[in-house]
Amino acid sequence: MKTKEKVDLRKREKELWKEGYEFICGTDEAGRGPLVGPVVAGAVILPKNYNLEGLTDSKKLSEKKREQFFEILKKEAVAIGVGVVSAKTIDEINIYEASRLAMMKAIEKLKVKPDYILTDAMPLHIDIPHEAIVHGDALSISIAAGSVIAKVTRDNLLKELDQQHPEYEFAKHKGYPTKRHLELLKKYGPLDNYRFTYKPVRDLMENELNQKRKERSL
Repeated sequence: MKTKEKVDLRKREKELWKEGYEFICGTDEAGRGPLVGPVVAGAVILPKNYNLEGLTDSKKLSEKKREQFFEILKKEAVAIGVGVVSAKTIDEINIYEASRLAMMKAIEKLKVKPDYILTDAMPLHIDIPHEAIVHGDALSISIAAGSVIAKVTRDNLLKELDQQHPEYEFAKHKGYPTKRHLELLKKYGPLDNYRFTYKPVRDLMENELNQKRKERSL
């Protein structure tokens, strides 16, 4: 039986370092699927030849491990930027464009200007050399770092929202459309920071509107 070959998450970075690039930024977003809250992007520049054993796509890590890496990266990264785009803006420009905007905002907030950018499958409108790598968060250590920063930051925002509105249980489902979340959404209705263009929320609002029309016509 063949063992799965271990992916070298620094492969692309090593090639770029050899080409003379010094400040390589990896960026990724978290929160495309949830019904509530912002989409968040993390942009990270790691030190040259940096390695962090076990770091990979944030979705493959436990919450505890993500939080551990988050704290390590905050101390050891050359620079970290975070971009946050609200649910209102997501509704206005769509989630794909909002994800791109979040990445651009995260890059702008870096205290060190990158000379090359790696993104997780997202082409950017920027005058810095960059490339979009499909499944980049599992193939590049820089993008993986960005994914951890994005995911932990967004989860923390949902935990804060949970404290304000504990009846929605945001700390458990993080805004994703789980069965329990949909039950609570139907029971309490959407808050202002829900994404009203997302089908479960849109359907709920349309049903309520139709119900009111029926009541008026009686």
